[in-house]
Amino acid sequence: MRSGHLGRWAAVMGAVLLAAGCSQATGLAGVSVQSPAGLRPSAAPSSTVVASTGPATSATPSPTAEHQAAEQPPKGDDPVRVPPPKLSKYEYAFPVKGCRTTYQRQLLVLPKTTIWAQQGCAFVAPIGGVVDEVNVQNKWRPATDNGADREGRFVTIIGDDGVRYLGGHLDSIADGIKPGVRVNAGQLLGRVGKSGNARDTGANLYFAISWKTGPAFWWVRRGMVKPWDYLDAWQSGNRTYSPRDETLALRGKLGETPRCAVQCSSKKTPQAQKTKRPKRDSGTTVTVTPSIAPFGQQ
Repeated sequence: MRSGHLGRWAAVMGAVLLAAGCSQATGLAGVSVQSPAGLRPSAAPSSTVVASTGPATSATPSPTAEHQAAEQPPKGDDPVRVPPPKLSKYEYAFPVKGCRTTYQRQLLVLPKTTIWAQQGCAFVAPIGGVVDEVNVQNKWRPATDNGADREGRFVTIIGDDGVRYLGGHLDSIADGIKPGVRVNAGQLLGRVGKSGNARDTGANLYFAISWKTGPAFWWVRRGMVKPWDYLDAWQSGNRTYSPRDETLALRGKLGETPRCAVQCSSKKTPQAQKTKRPKRDSGTTVTVTPSIAPFGQQ
């Protein structure tokens, strides 16, 4: 009897223990759902964002001079100087050497330019070539203003590029410079002055570009191609910028000896009126003109 009670009691206790075991959370087989001993489970993530209400408790240290120096980019090498592009097979020189200069860069009356420089500065050949014309005499006179004499003392050369270059208003011509002489670029041709119609101005070089003609066509010699773009290039370092193409194109358009269009006439010298000498008749009557002959002698 007692053994039967004990058996039933054991069965009831077993059922209770089984129910309690089933009520615990289950996990993967062999993995405990209990936190390891000594460790607290982390709090559940919260969707609430907590804003900072003050500065951080630990300040960021300021960079030291050593740190700043370490962060600077390294200095590069000096820039590589690239030569200007070669634009022609010719090489030119600025026509005034060794002096400070200024010059006009706009068309005023003629397609030429006035290069202002101190008197005595060197006028040099802008390119290698052959001397064409040389005028050593200052023949210009304001009373006549002869067009062929306005540049005063001047030298022209025919460059190896086929272009004629004129330097006028010179104070003097260099020794040995005469027609037919071969010169090199940069060679002395004369000295800057104020001969010709520049006598009442500051010293300057009258510089002009054209093509070869005879001396009778002086208006071509005094300038046909605007020179300042070429002067700019020769002075800034691009010494291969050539006026050859522009000059030949303009000559082909206008012809080799176009007519003069600007400042062509010279001043006419006023002539003194000639006084007619009275003619004596066979008698004593003087006949000047029929209109003023003595009354009764007409």
